[in-house]
Amino acid sequence: MELVLHRAYFEEGTNGALFTSGKSFDSAQDRFLCHTIELPWNDNKRNISCIPEGVYEVEPHFSKRFKHHLILKGVKGRSFILFHPANDALKELQGCIAPVTYLNGPGKGIYSKNAMQKLLSLVYQAKDRKEPILLTIKSQNYEHCRTL
Repeated sequence: MELVLHRAYFEEGTNGALFTSGKSFDSAQDRFLCHTIELPWNDNKRNISCIPEGVYEVEPHFSKRFKHHLILKGVKGRSFILFHPANDALKELQGCIAPVTYLNGPGKGIYSKNAMQKLLSLVYQAKDRKEPILLTIKSQNYEHCRTL
């Protein structure tokens, strides 16, 4: 399964639209899954920046703090980058990605737990089918940051 995240960068945070690739559904189109929020781009600095655009492996993970969530593998210069619920990037994220149902400002959204459940369900189904799960992050506004 391939997930595709289209980002828009703002000074206050990064907003995204997460899609499942049409390849998974024998369709030419991607299917909208949820919105995402992240920290603003700050040169990939730990705890204060979203991660660079690129392709990352996604694995289900469990911890006491976040319960069921997802972890991204292969993030250059970073570790423990997660998909976990949050509604305010600046207050609740340290470089991770939060799925949200609705956006209500740069780096802000609502109903994150609902969006997370939807995402987890698709990822666990793909895992059961023994499919690799990849996340491709792309920019929507090219005048801002690009991968180095």
